[in-house]
Amino acid sequence: MTTDTFRVGLMFSSTGPYSSVAEPMLNGAMLAISEINGEGAVRLDPVVVNPGGDLSRYASLSSQLLSSGIRQVVGCYTSSSRKEVIPAFEKHDGMLWYPSHYEGFESSDNVVYTGAAPNQHILPLIDYLMSSYGDRAFCVGSNYIWAWENNRILREVVVARAGTVLAERYLPVGETDFDKTIEAILAAQPNFVFSSLIGVSGYSFIRRLREACVARGIDQPAVMPIASCNLNEPDLVDIGGDAVAGHISSSVYFSSLQTPESRAFVSAYAAAYPDKPWASADAEASYIAVKLLAAAMREARSDEIGAVRSALANQRLAAPQGEVLVDAETMHLYLTPRIGRSRDDATFEVIREEPSAIRPDPYLVRFSATDAWRSAASRLRVVS
Repeated sequence: MTTDTFRVGLMFSSTGPYSSVAEPMLNGAMLAISEINGEGAVRLDPVVVNPGGDLSRYASLSSQLLSSGIRQVVGCYTSSSRKEVIPAFEKHDGMLWYPSHYEGFESSDNVVYTGAAPNQHILPLIDYLMSSYGDRAFCVGSNYIWAWENNRILREVVVARAGTVLAERYLPVGETDFDKTIEAILAAQPNFVFSSLIGVSGYSFIRRLREACVARGIDQPAVMPIASCNLNEPDLVDIGGDAVAGHISSSVYFSSLQTPESRAFVSAYAAAYPDKPWASADAEASYIAVKLLAAAMREARSDEIGAVRSALANQRLAAPQGEVLVDAETMHLYLTPRIGRSRDDATFEVIREEPSAIRPDPYLVRFSATDAWRSAASRLRVVS
């Protein structure tokens, strides 16, 4: 039987202000391609482009890939880059596989979302923070849609539960001057700090806040932990030093999971990239995207998006995080929410998790700020 070969695009900013996240995403995609090509049922020929974190380059690179005949592209990390390229995919009848947690409230026939939707990351995090630390929040984020929308969701839930969002601060992507923001946090004394900063901005903020708290004799992880939906293992390595431990992260995957699939993924990733063996949720989402894409193209015997979409609706995958399956209605995935606490060794201890994958709810249509968090939180189990 002849093996079908398909060209696929990979578009990640492996250089630039958030390269520490985007590079593992590219690595996860390439690892999946290597495994798929080794199996021989279908062969993928990757074409890699690097926007370098420059938002203005995403649309032109997408058009170049699609104009060359490529129909399937795995890529983008930030929501601003995703929104920048969707018109090109709609124009050229291509499909973007978006492998990142995101803020939701979006649907496109030309996008498959393999990262977490808001009900799979921010809602479990809010409940954990308010039940464990208190109801006074301070929000800090990079100045684009990811932070705006996550803070909006957080604000609505916190206020509905009689809590308070003390302040919201937004800074440019790549900003590292946080003196005034940290002064405001220390003056406000929140129960927790919700950070949606990305890349070097997040690393600098975490280090600076820890330093300021240590100087004042404040046990920051205990009294005002930093919590995030986008903090992962590569981020912890870049934070470094004495500021690594004690942060709270909501994710669907941590590399410390001890399932056979997770151990195999972490081992294969470390072998393929020995200089940076930091598997993460973002790397896993890219890995999942490529695996599902290959399975759909193998079944469809085509890379045409209608045929791939039809085949995709039947796909399930034993992923590193556990079984994932496609929600044909939304083109998002059933994923397993988890809460982790960072440790000194730049890994996460899983402290809460869902017993199984939950249905994506990108528009939160099944969610009420006053009631739905209770039913969602009741399924979370504490990991001892």
